[in-house]
Amino acid sequence: MRAIVFDFFGTLTDPTRESGRRTAYNATARVIGIPGEKFWQAVTDSYTERATGVLGGTTETLTELARRCGFEPSAQTIADAARTHYEGARYVQGPRSGVLEVLATLRKRGFALGLLSDCSSELCEMWTETPYAPFIDATTFSWAEGYRKPDLRGFLTAAARLGVDPSQCWFVGDGGSREMSGAQRAGMRPVLVTNEKYADHAQYRDDPDAFIPADVIADITDLTDLVSTVAVVEP
Repeated sequence: MRAIVFDFFGTLTDPTRESGRRTAYNATARVIGIPGEKFWQAVTDSYTERATGVLGGTTETLTELARRCGFEPSAQTIADAARTHYEGARYVQGPRSGVLEVLATLRKRGFALGLLSDCSSELCEMWTETPYAPFIDATTFSWAEGYRKPDLRGFLTAAARLGVDPSQCWFVGDGGSREMSGAQRAGMRPVLVTNEKYADHAQYRDDPDAFIPADVIADITDLTDLVSTVAVVEP
């Protein structure tokens, strides 16, 4: 095993912050002048479009969502809304306890580290500002690729960007987007992070996976012990 590919939301991020996602969108809606419930419905209905780049970047996405809600905001209003929106995204993207230490340890052990995330434009546009970026060797964002998990192309692309065969990769995630079965079909070794101490986390998984892999851990901090049972293979 030479590499580890991670899911992002609920895996590297703090699961408790998922509950703040709607609050963040409500703040964006207030800047534009759209009722929060109406805007949230437009956000929910457009998830796949947003996560595969169909609606463009954050500015273009907010403009389109406003139009779908019956509003035609000015460019300045959208610019103001985007700033608010990024602040909300920054909060939701916050790291969970111990995760940066885990990433640092895994790099020191010789693993190449990748990211495969179903995400909208914000994460791609803000990636270099995040505390995760210095530890991740290659990213595969659904927004940039035009497809989302469990599409096999995402897993294969993530492995290729790390310069390894999928069979040499662990895939670590919380089980949303049917990513466990996708990773297995791609030839990776999936690891499910159950987040068992986060009682409400399961409700935020989109399209949860029924497949339970052989490797299951309660928290991301358990990963270093799990992968230590398999030697790192030098290129």
